[in-house]
Amino acid sequence: MNIKIALEWFLNPDHLPMIAGVVTGKYKEAGLDVQIIQPIEHYDGFEDLKSGKIDIHCNEPLHLYEHYFDGIKSLGCFFETRGGVMIRADRVEKLRANGKIKITTPASNPVTNKIGFEIIKRYAQKNGFVIDRENVTFVETDFWHINNMISDESFDGAWLCFYNFEGIEAQMKGFENLFIDQHESPYPNFSALEFMSTQSVLDEKGEHICKFLEVTNEMAKYLQAHPLEAQSIYYDYLKQERTPLMDKIIIDTLPRLECDIKADALRWKALYTFLEELEVVKLTQRQYDSIWLSAKK
Repeated sequence: MNIKIALEWFLNPDHLPMIAGVVTGKYKEAGLDVQIIQPIEHYDGFEDLKSGKIDIHCNEPLHLYEHYFDGIKSLGCFFETRGGVMIRADRVEKLRANGKIKITTPASNPVTNKIGFEIIKRYAQKNGFVIDRENVTFVETDFWHINNMISDESFDGAWLCFYNFEGIEAQMKGFENLFIDQHESPYPNFSALEFMSTQSVLDEKGEHICKFLEVTNEMAKYLQAHPLEAQSIYYDYLKQERTPLMDKIIIDTLPRLECDIKADALRWKALYTFLEELEVVKLTQRQYDSIWLSAKK
């Protein structure tokens, strides 16, 4: 059975369980022909999922709500890390003084910028100071946060950072920073990746989707027990040369993989409340429940 999966961005170590399932042949042994698709744009997978072009999409859990459509179903989270806003260590006092702050980000839009600012604002409130919205500018660049800040001194920070990437890179390069995550700012973490499908796909391929999740769980466990092999699988599949930075990123990523992927209506409930408070989303109780319930597998 063919299973088409659209990623949220380009292939990276977060996707290692799927990569391993393909490389080791475990998906094929389970009767699955898994095709991994890299999108052109971050949200392409939702349109493809809605139109039936793909069977599974993976993206951050907040997009389950932001891009809700009738029939969308959560299959469960397969990866979670610390995430948030990174501020240069020598710009923290500037932030505390309510100065002009320029943030590099791979995606600058009203929703993403609103959430990024809210994280900074809540950090400020927690620490007894104020930051005005007009003093924070988000500039769309790309994913290379550390390089962007090192090469352009005008950037005071970066938004949409995953600790297993930017946190590790900052450590290796000696880039001192304040990493404002859910431990530093009172907001619900959403730096994770969720498998999503539709009721129509589950009606047609439910048994095979269930088998896909079983094999993916097995792969996550296997990779965690064999970190050196995990590195080799990654480099071989992407045809990339080994680097010390990517070695460390992979090692940091492995324990963040989930080995019991399942839809969980409570896991992202606080996140939904957070987004509703920001007026980013508004679902009825029926719509919210439909994401998690009555999904035939």
